[in-house]
Amino acid sequence: MSEAEIGVIGGSGLYDMEGLKYVTSVRVDTPFGEPSDEFVLGTLEGRRLAFLPRHGRGHRFTPSEINYRANIYAMKKLGVERIISVSAVGSMKEEIRPGEIVVPDQFYDQTKNRVSTFFGGGVVAHVGFADPVCRELSGALYDAGVKAGAKMHKGGTYICMEGPQFSTRGESRIYRGWGVDVIGMTNVTEAKLAREAEICYATLALATDYDCWHETEEDVTIEAVIAILKKNVETAKKIIQIAVEALPVSRSCGCGDSLKYAIMTPAELIPEETKRKLEAVIGKYVGQEV
Repeated sequence: MSEAEIGVIGGSGLYDMEGLKYVTSVRVDTPFGEPSDEFVLGTLEGRRLAFLPRHGRGHRFTPSEINYRANIYAMKKLGVERIISVSAVGSMKEEIRPGEIVVPDQFYDQTKNRVSTFFGGGVVAHVGFADPVCRELSGALYDAGVKAGAKMHKGGTYICMEGPQFSTRGESRIYRGWGVDVIGMTNVTEAKLAREAEICYATLALATDYDCWHETEEDVTIEAVIAILKKNVETAKKIIQIAVEALPVSRSCGCGDSLKYAIMTPAELIPEETKRKLEAVIGKYVGQEV
């Protein structure tokens, strides 16, 4: 029996989840090192949930320092089938105002220093990523946001930059010209790894500012971000509670079979050490020698 079915990765400002019952904390060992922090396990609306603060409690890791592979691998080991990601973002469009929430359906990867795959070490896989967000899960989040009374935006492209600095004005104007909707520093890496791990993934993007492209708004400052973020986080918690209750127990999407035809390396050529290392991810397709 899995320890959790739904995972929540909290970003800036979301370090815990109220409403959890039968709460325990666990450390999860992974072949990729330690996750960002202990996982908080509990029951929310009758569903088993695993919560992880992306940056660690006390916000100790920059976006580039986060051990994304350990975080997602640990979710897989815990039995998680769906991950809800909560993240602060900058708005790249006038109509997405600070304080509003976007449920993106696309990503653009502008990162430079990330390891964003479980594969290598003698095994190659190419998962489909044309639609990087689970439609079923993102739809549940959007509907829950509407029910919670939040100003929601359905769909859009999240551009993921390396950080930890905010954009230059030139970068912000270029990204805006590309037609992206929001900008953040973490989610595309999680989404890629979740797809490889056959875990559904969707984002609640909490708009906190207009980045620095907006001529009539003040440039982004951490003080302004935190003030809006506090309000957004409370709304996000309500949305998660509503969505968790509404999600069907069984998945009807294709996320759970992402690796079915993606592993290119014949099983007999994959090193046994690699098979052991990736057991939680590839075990149902590639067995180990006994």
